[in-house]
Amino acid sequence: MAERLALFATAARGTEDLLAEELKELGAKRIRQDRGGVRFMAALDEALNVCLWSRIAMRVLYPLGEFDAKGAQGLYDAVASVPWEEHLTTNVTFAVDANLKDTEHAHSGFVALKVKDAIVDRLRDKLGSRPDVDTRNPDVSVVAHLVKEKLSLSLDLVGEPLHRRGYRVRPTPAPLKENLAAALLRAAGYTGTEALVDPMCGSGTLVIEGGLIARKRAPGIGRSFAVERWPHLGTRAKELLADLRADARRNERRVEVPILGFDKSDEALEAADRNVKAARLGEEVQLAEGDATKLPPLPEGGGLILTNPPYGDRLGSGGQKGMKTFYFKLGDSLRALPGWRVWVLSGNPAFESAFHARPMARRDVWNGPIPCTLLGYRAPPLPPGSKPVLGAPGESLEVAPVRPEHQDE
Repeated sequence: MAERLALFATAARGTEDLLAEELKELGAKRIRQDRGGVRFMAALDEALNVCLWSRIAMRVLYPLGEFDAKGAQGLYDAVASVPWEEHLTTNVTFAVDANLKDTEHAHSGFVALKVKDAIVDRLRDKLGSRPDVDTRNPDVSVVAHLVKEKLSLSLDLVGEPLHRRGYRVRPTPAPLKENLAAALLRAAGYTGTEALVDPMCGSGTLVIEGGLIARKRAPGIGRSFAVERWPHLGTRAKELLADLRADARRNERRVEVPILGFDKSDEALEAADRNVKAARLGEEVQLAEGDATKLPPLPEGGGLILTNPPYGDRLGSGGQKGMKTFYFKLGDSLRALPGWRVWVLSGNPAFESAFHARPMARRDVWNGPIPCTLLGYRAPPLPPGSKPVLGAPGESLEVAPVRPEHQDE
């Protein structure tokens, strides 16, 4: 049996359970949720499959250990105790990414420098010379996480974070990260077999991620991974990834359902169009000008409406009263569409009451530093004789572990 590696995949706060579900589907073993991510076991080919296919993970880390690290000298000694010669050679480049929480050190740059010094000093002692540092495109990325006086050290298998799929060539203000958009789609039960609409699509992230799901396209198909350049695993990783990529391309499917994005802003639609084309989804995703409070007729048969309305900083004048009026009109528009389930990512506490409907489910998530709530609303029934489009979920859809509202009523 192939040796399994103990790994940790990071994710946006509030999406850890969704990532755990996804990792199970991708073949990971001994899965355990943790704050900010999921721990799991995987052989090398399984770990590479996660790198290629995970839509929700941000990074996939190979932990090297946890250490007590009191003071600058304690930090240096802890790092120097790691057998770096097993992971690095003098012919590769590396970089250190340090993040801190409640520590005696004021700056992450200082911690990163001490970690770097300890690594190069040990390698110079063991190998006779030291590798070079490349902060832009290193062969090996070392991740140092210091909480109080507890230091965790890991190697990053992916390099460039997984949410950077490569299609965002034209951003708009405050876009959703790609992995959060994918997590919202999973929470809403989207599998690519029902129609999808985002009435405020912005730069198009939600409809693009929906298109990738519907197309059954691996989100990492167009990129390389740092592990392919690791000195001791790189050759084997390249061989395995070549096979995994070939299988992924063979198994893509045609999109049989409409995927639609609307926005009032010409600038947003231009950005979305550029991004959709960069994602090679020009035939699958359709964009059009539209006001979310006065949507044009949508395809018959219903499906999923998923959107991320403004939180309050891009609505112009009117303040919170104007926000509530907008949310009220949005509720009237979106809840009057037979067969369409509505899911909304809200970053404004006023949204839920102004939308004037009871959600069937809710989930607390973080959009970067912003605490948000994902709210799901039941679809009004279809007219008699109508049929849902393809495999659209019905009212019995389970969205565990999203907690139901008003369970005592």
